[in-house]
Amino acid sequence: MADIELVIPDLTGKAVLITGASTGIGAALAAAFAAQGAKVGLHYNSSVDAATELAAKITQDGGTVVLVRADANKAAEMRRAVEESVAAFGRLDGLINNAGGMVARVPYAEMTDAHYDAVMDLNARSVLAASAAAIPHLKAAGGGFIINTTSIAARNGASNGAGIYGSSKAFVANVTRGMAKELIAFGIRVNAVSPGVITTPFHERYSTPAQMDAALATIPQGRHGRPEECVGAYLFLASNALSSYIIGQEIQVNGGQLMP
Repeated sequence: MADIELVIPDLTGKAVLITGASTGIGAALAAAFAAQGAKVGLHYNSSVDAATELAAKITQDGGTVVLVRADANKAAEMRRAVEESVAAFGRLDGLINNAGGMVARVPYAEMTDAHYDAVMDLNARSVLAASAAAIPHLKAAGGGFIINTTSIAARNGASNGAGIYGSSKAFVANVTRGMAKELIAFGIRVNAVSPGVITTPFHERYSTPAQMDAALATIPQGRHGRPEECVGAYLFLASNALSSYIIGQEIQVNGGQLMP
């Protein structure tokens, strides 16, 4: 859970869909936005138990949440996830495109068309599909926000075997800038958060202890980050009161590992 007690008034009552929200950064975001009084669409796919447990905790704490299950590899399902959230809350004020993953570590020399498609569908196409479905509802609400999760891998070429993952996140970073230009005319602000090495199930699945140690040696702050330490950047970008003149930007959350 996010340990942020400050209440941001203009987030109260907002309907926000968070994709990939059952574990890691997404779970921390779901808890934090609910604590701010937002109505949370908690998207998940395979992590049924984690999503159900988190939703129950949010409800127990007085928050409002609806579970939305969809396969982020399938554009049609992500569009449906948006529509289910709108049906549940009657509106949509914000979308956080957080779903994503490496799929597997595959060196460039061994990459197949199937691996490329799987990575790009999960990390890139899902963002396009969910955003396109959300835009009409954000317009109907009089404006809102889209926040995309990119990665430090989009800037540094990624670690061995993760190159296509990093490239997919670079795609998302550029989509963020393009959408920001197109959508600000409708009062929709689009930005991104770029996490560094955060201790989540992502790294438990894809990174060895040796790889984590190697990354640690490059972080000036001397430690890996926690999911809760990413939350403030998203809350800041979601709040029009705090960031109304900020569009098309990436906030780096990486302990100083990358200082662009």
